[in-house]
Amino acid sequence: MIKDILVFSLSSNVELTDKVCAYLGIDRCQSEVHHFADGEVLATSKADVRGKKIYIIQSTCAPVNDRIMETLIFIDGIKRANCKEITLIAPYFGYARQDRIAHMNEPITARMVADLFCNAGVSRVLTIELHTSQIQGFFSVPTDNLSPSVIYAKYLNEKFASRPEVKGNIAIVAPDHGAIYRARDLSNFIPDTSLIVIDKRRPKPNVAEITNIIGDIDGKICIMVDDIIDTGGTICAGAKILKEKGAKEVYICCAHALFNNNAIDRFENNPDVDEVITTDTINHPEFANSKKIKVLSIAEMISDVIKSHESHEAIKDKYSRFH
Repeated sequence: MIKDILVFSLSSNVELTDKVCAYLGIDRCQSEVHHFADGEVLATSKADVRGKKIYIIQSTCAPVNDRIMETLIFIDGIKRANCKEITLIAPYFGYARQDRIAHMNEPITARMVADLFCNAGVSRVLTIELHTSQIQGFFSVPTDNLSPSVIYAKYLNEKFASRPEVKGNIAIVAPDHGAIYRARDLSNFIPDTSLIVIDKRRPKPNVAEITNIIGDIDGKICIMVDDIIDTGGTICAGAKILKEKGAKEVYICCAHALFNNNAIDRFENNPDVDEVITTDTINHPEFANSKKIKVLSIAEMISDVIKSHESHEAIKDKYSRFH
């Protein structure tokens, strides 16, 4: 029963948690997070958790290490208070880009952080758009990795519904080979679209060199799909090339808007980008004043999955790539 669960937010997703609780028809439970002068953290529940099913909503975004420690400490506290089970909802899972050994002596940090949460005592993990799908296997507990493609598609289909000339003239663009499955997933929800791949290489982090565009984009509306935008340099370079090659309009969909190093200004003043469509996995109050950034909420998606967990119905399949 929904009434038998407790839903907490720590410091990174308070607004999102309130939206989720509104869909569930319950109140957000109160937690207290305190950062001491020396950098240590104390995170505790202000509610009695004994015998309860707990849901913690916390993106491990900047400051990443603080968010992780808040979560681990909070989990330890409620576990010692004899809660029944703990589900960690990490809309954005930090360190996900360190998922393999690219150079000698490098760690696989995504696996290490997954181990930290599992060893701390979580029973289940829910996350949105992991950087690579194999990270789901890094967790030793049941893990749902949900796709926001259906959310993007609903917004875009409604946006283009009044423009009949758009039908059959949309290209879904993967900004690199690793994003092909995201582009294909979105194309399943937007009728009569073609797939385009940008071929590029990365000589160093946050730097990309575009070598080729695979597919015809002349006169088309291009929708680029990626999981993360960090500084925005790479995706903006891709948009520029698309416009130079004849794209009529360029839209960008990304689940996680990190937006470091003045990335907002990079998009606001960019003639090559018509709109950036992102989600509220990471809270950015400044987006409310943006002319080019549209934020779509994942609150209903998360609430649906919580309901499916509690009623044992497969609602989460609606948001899975494997439908």
